[in-house]
Amino acid sequence: LWAETEPRLARADNVRSALAFVERGEAPLGITYRTDALASRKVQVVALFPADSHPPIRYPAALLTGAGPAAQRFYEHLFGAEARTLLKAAGFSAP
Repeated sequence: LWAETEPRLARADNVRSALAFVERGEAPLGITYRTDALASRKVQVVALFPADSHPPIRYPAALLTGAGPAAQRFYEHLFGAEARTLLKAAGFSAP
């Protein structure tokens, strides 16, 4: 499939740039994260890579030594029910 699709892809330094190419009509197709495409009102998802075709995409979070109470509250919020609901609504798979 690569040989067939390569000439039609938006090649960019990062997925947000690729998305912008497609949003502006400068490229007919692009590869980006599903969540970025879902956040755009100017593109539509036409296909997804199978989950077993790549390692899981993870966004780790950690508190640094000496983090203050506000950082602790934010960290706890990230793993709470409200954040989980918002993340799922944005297309993420929340733990």
